[in-house]
Amino acid sequence: MDKQALELELKQVIKTVVDYPKPGIVFRDVTSLMQDGPSFKKVIDAFCYFYADKGITKIVGTESRGFIFGAPLAYAMGISFVPVRKPGKLPRQRISQSYQLEYGEDALELHADAIAAGDKVLLVDDLLATGGTIDATAKLVRQLGGIVDDAAFVIALPELGGVKRLQQAGLNILSLVEYSGE
Repeated sequence: MDKQALELELKQVIKTVVDYPKPGIVFRDVTSLMQDGPSFKKVIDAFCYFYADKGITKIVGTESRGFIFGAPLAYAMGISFVPVRKPGKLPRQRISQSYQLEYGEDALELHADAIAAGDKVLLVDDLLATGGTIDATAKLVRQLGGIVDDAAFVIALPELGGVKRLQQAGLNILSLVEYSGE
């Protein structure tokens, strides 16, 4: 697979919105990619290609856009999809992991029976910025005995530190599109 050609193609589809949600922010709108069926399919196919031989047993997606890319990936790979949600959204016994935001703290939850010891898990989300949510997600999976070596993203913004943070946490990072200094 020609990752560089795919990146150029996806950059043509992903819309950029300046000064959203506030002045000074350059927002990468992945919804435009979801609305383009052939491009959306290429994203899922690319993830399948890169992870086909890794022995992945479960896909874990973080609320909410991690669901959008993680669930079809799990379907395409013929494996389970596990959602990680904000507090109070999962009905059964769950575990929780807090993480720092720019101005405060948040938490994520995972059903306590969603991951078995030894499950080989791929984390999936739409965008990697600071890495806080995926770092917390990896901690949840590891707390249940899951093995997490890889995280996949449609978009990465390396200048915000998430790539480095997650690599230091022991994760291999795949992003199909990178925006650096753009």
